[in-house]
Amino acid sequence: MQTLLNVAVALFAGLMLSRLAKLVKLPAVTAYLVAGILIGPYLLGAIGIEGLGFNSLAEIKSFGIVSDVALGFIAFSIGNEFRLAQLKQIGKQATVIGIFQAVFTTILVDAALIGLHFIIPDKLPLPSAIILGAVAAATAPAATLMVVRQYKAKGPLTDILLPIVALDDAVGLVLFAVSFGVAKALISGKIDMTSVLLEPVLEVVCSLALGFVMGLLFTFFERFFHSRSKRLSMSVAFVILTVAFSMMSFEICGVHIAFSSLLVCMMLGTVFCNMCKLSEELMDRLDRWTAPIFVLFFVFSGAELELDLFKDPMIVLIGAVFIVTRCLGKYFGAYISSKSVKCGDTIVKYLGITLFPQAGVALGMAIKAETLGPLGVVVANITLFAVLIYELIGPFLTKISLQKAGEIENEGAVSAREAALKEDGQKVSKKP
Repeated sequence: MQTLLNVAVALFAGLMLSRLAKLVKLPAVTAYLVAGILIGPYLLGAIGIEGLGFNSLAEIKSFGIVSDVALGFIAFSIGNEFRLAQLKQIGKQATVIGIFQAVFTTILVDAALIGLHFIIPDKLPLPSAIILGAVAAATAPAATLMVVRQYKAKGPLTDILLPIVALDDAVGLVLFAVSFGVAKALISGKIDMTSVLLEPVLEVVCSLALGFVMGLLFTFFERFFHSRSKRLSMSVAFVILTVAFSMMSFEICGVHIAFSSLLVCMMLGTVFCNMCKLSEELMDRLDRWTAPIFVLFFVFSGAELELDLFKDPMIVLIGAVFIVTRCLGKYFGAYISSKSVKCGDTIVKYLGITLFPQAGVALGMAIKAETLGPLGVVVANITLFAVLIYELIGPFLTKISLQKAGEIENEGAVSAREAALKEDGQKVSKKP
């Protein structure tokens, strides 16, 4: 009963707050996150009434499977943006921009935080500063995708944005793995080239290989079903199965092999959209099925944000430096690289701002950093603080950028409810 109440309250709170957000023209993603904060353990959950909210962070984390599945479907949807016909036009540009702005952001944040380390070494250790630079490279594909879908954004900026977000996280994972290896070397005093260079490369290669195989299997089995409902069920089953397989990890000759669920599911979507002729129609139906899962994902993400981080002024200071330098890195990294590959003016001007949101991948990096002990806790706290700020303002800034680029349709368009009522009225009027 308690579990079902929590799920129902989370859905209801997110949906109702999205109506208020619409009145002030904020993206629904922001409303879902705020709803999570409201029913989280620091506000309504603190009252202690069961079913009214989440009483503890442990209670929220018990719904981790929802977040895992949601991220799988989000990555699968982004993978569907890598259609060969489209990549022939923007593939080179997206690759250059995706790699350059991620590396540029990491270098800029590293420089700023390493400088801050020499001012307050007791609060910001050098290994923590190095890891945070890599964390800065990651973006939030979930928030970006939700804004694009909500406002039905279309145009050159939207076309290049989603592939860049996908590539951005792949580059970010490699940068994090290398930085994490360097940080461990600084702590232990020994340089392990296997963890610094080999394991991150293997993680990316193995993830793409697993996603490719799952994509081939999905395409093969999908052809045996003709009804829309069964093909939809097959799609759901394969995404969940792929998420499950991506959680595997093992060692071969002392080398740790792991997978990134985001990269695996992105490759699954990429293979499927390029091999299945009916992929677009199936994706449209899948988007409707996953809508409640995405609402829950963002509400749970908001509830997990630790508001007591604001109590420590040093965390706020380091977090502020991290946020500002990351935004500068994303904006100017995208500006320089998009201009160098001769993108349109709207892409050059607004792309960097759409890369500000940060959440799932960065939080995953922070959780892994916690294995380093107290140094990793610093990384986790700064990342949580930054995510809280980014997730509240990032989707709004993405929406504004897409509006300025002229890629968001009129918000005053007829809603699905109004269209259904109008259609029903027309049917009644035609009766004798």
